[in-house]
Amino acid sequence: MQTAKWRGVVVTGVMLALVGAPMIAGVAFAAGNKHQAEAVDHAKEAVMHGKKGHAEELVKHAETALKHAEGAMTDTKNPHVAEGIKGLKDGIEHGKAGHADVATKAVENAIPHLSEGM
Repeated sequence: MQTAKWRGVVVTGVMLALVGAPMIAGVAFAAGNKHQAEAVDHAKEAVMHGKKGHAEELVKHAETALKHAEGAMTDTKNPHVAEGIKGLKDGIEHGKAGHADVATKAVENAIPHLSEGM
C-alpha cells in the first residue's frame, strides 16, 4: 500500500514538472517577444526620423530600442537579437556624430534581426 502511495506522489510530481516547466518558459518567451516588439517599433521610428535627417531623434528612438533589445536578450538569448543590438549601437554612435544617413542604414539593417523569432 505504501508503494502505491509513493508512486502516486512521484507521478504527480512528474506531471507537474512536465506541465509547469513549459508554462514558465512560455512566460519568459512572451516577455522576450514583448521586448522585441518594442525594440522593432522604436527602431522603425528611429529610421523614419533618420530619413528626415533628424539625427537626435534617431538616437533617442534607437537608444530606447536598444534597451528593449537588451531586455529581450536577458529573456531569450536570441542570437538574432544580439546582431540587432550591434546594429543599434552602430546607429547610435553615428547618430551622435550627426551622420543621420549612416545611422539610418545601421538601424534599418538591425530591424530584420530584431524581428527574427518573434
